[in-house]
Amino acid sequence: MNRTPRADLVAGAAFTALGLAAVEESWRMPTLAEFGVEPWSAPGVVPALVGAGMVLSGLLLALRALRAGALERGRTLAAELGFDAGARRRVLLALLLMAGYAIGLVGRVPFRVATFVFVLTFVLLFRLPRAENAQARLRETLFAVSLAAATALGVGFVFEYLFYVRLP
Repeated sequence: MNRTPRADLVAGAAFTALGLAAVEESWRMPTLAEFGVEPWSAPGVVPALVGAGMVLSGLLLALRALRAGALERGRTLAAELGFDAGARRRVLLALLLMAGYAIGLVGRVPFRVATFVFVLTFVLLFRLPRAENAQARLRETLFAVSLAAATALGVGFVFEYLFYVRLP
């Protein structure tokens, strides 16, 4: 895949923003100090370090892109990335599904149920249209249900029993 300075600039900004959000959210996680837990083993330490690494990487990527001429006039970013109308629709659908999960499901229904519904819907919407016959559709549906169940149970277990984070 051809990389362009403008695409690197956008990716750098996205990684920086995501890293900052991770650091901010990890700061709000419980420290477990009331239980006498060592500060470096608090649940937010690893996400904060990963977030800080993302911020640093994003800033370095954006700086490199600026030096390579990311702000020079030329083709649009979508054209440089080869985004056709179908790709734009898929990106928009993914963003809408993620927003629906974060805003509409999490906190309103149990976390595992919300995660199951999100993963199931996401996989079905993106994989089922490519199935060529009834047998392939059944296989894709079974895969989606299995993946959604494993993800919902696994993520819930990790956060509640390994990171000691209460889930909504």
